[in-house]
Amino acid sequence: MHLATAPAAERGWIVGLRDPLLGPAMAAIHAAPERRWTVDDLAAEAGVSRSRLDARFREVLGRSPIRYLNEWRMHVAQDLLATTDTTVAAIARRVGYDAEEAFSRAFKRAHGRSPALWRTARADRSPS
Repeated sequence: MHLATAPAAERGWIVGLRDPLLGPAMAAIHAAPERRWTVDDLAAEAGVSRSRLDARFREVLGRSPIRYLNEWRMHVAQDLLATTDTTVAAIARRVGYDAEEAFSRAFKRAHGRSPALWRTARADRSPS
């Protein structure tokens, strides 16, 4: 669902999805961004060691598995804020945050403003 709108500039993400080592881990992240993923969990999905998975993520995507997970969560959240009326609290839970405040801080770090302000600014720019 969100893959079509994932940032194209993300170095090699489409290659990562097709990679026999990264593909299963990335598919798991995309299918369940709300899950409390660990590198151990993702390595088990890929059938490799933690160190091998981490090295491959960095080689192909230029980031650690957990950084990729966090960036994916923020991408999903941004999409939900832009295309639904779902509350910020519900979006926070959908992308793996128990506390709306923690989600809001992470979103602000990623996008420069809180989820509510980001949504309002986006709505103000869209044609009526």
